[in-house]
Amino acid sequence: MPIISMFYGILIRMFFYDTDKHSAPHIHAEFQGQVAVYSISDGEFLAGKLPPKKHKMVVAWIAIHEDELIANWDLAVNGKKPFPIRGLDQ
Repeated sequence: MPIISMFYGILIRMFFYDTDKHSAPHIHAEFQGQVAVYSISDGEFLAGKLPPKKHKMVVAWIAIHEDELIANWDLAVNGKKPFPIRGLDQ
């Protein structure tokens, strides 16, 4: 699925058809082969693993961009392409 943001080596993707595994709106964060899944509504860690500093960056990024992420989720579940979101380093 599409990459919606990149910052400090972290790729943020939205796998919107993954609702069977994680029913809540969520994102996948990838850094150097490690992947973690986070809830959009509260930044809760759902699965996977990231280095602690990268985990903190992703949680902060989610808090900053929650409204944009929810809008993207709504687009994605309706079959539309999500838009890019600024990273922490922009």
